[in-house]
Amino acid sequence: MTRTWILPTLFALCGLLVATGLFLGGSRGEAAALLLMFVLLAAMHSSLVFPRSIDAREAQRRSEVDGRPIVYWRPGCKYCLRLRIRLGRRARQLHWVNIWQDPEAAAVVRSANDGNETVPTVVVAGRPHTNPAPPWVREQLASSE
Repeated sequence: MTRTWILPTLFALCGLLVATGLFLGGSRGEAAALLLMFVLLAAMHSSLVFPRSIDAREAQRRSEVDGRPIVYWRPGCKYCLRLRIRLGRRARQLHWVNIWQDPEAAAVVRSANDGNETVPTVVVAGRPHTNPAPPWVREQLASSE
């Protein structure tokens, strides 16, 4: 669980250090703007922008019932963030599984990607798709409704 917060924490700490230096140097406006930028970067790379994760077994169970795709992801992944942002509100309709919180989920991703933990891996009807285009995922979601 702590691995999930390493990158956001580093962004926040770096921003704080740089902003403190600028503030002490007299550039208060610049310090505030830079600190805000680093805090936004930290938030974007945290788990906070993603829908609540569930474990792999629960995601598979729910997907079998409602037919919705499963997205295996991890914090700090720019492709996962791109998928999340491009899906907008529809992202909440998918089943999200953080591979850093669930070893079983990481094993599912490795088995689908020749031993690599390549994310996002989207499973639709039991078939994995590595880093699919957001419009394609949107289509899969629409066909599962």
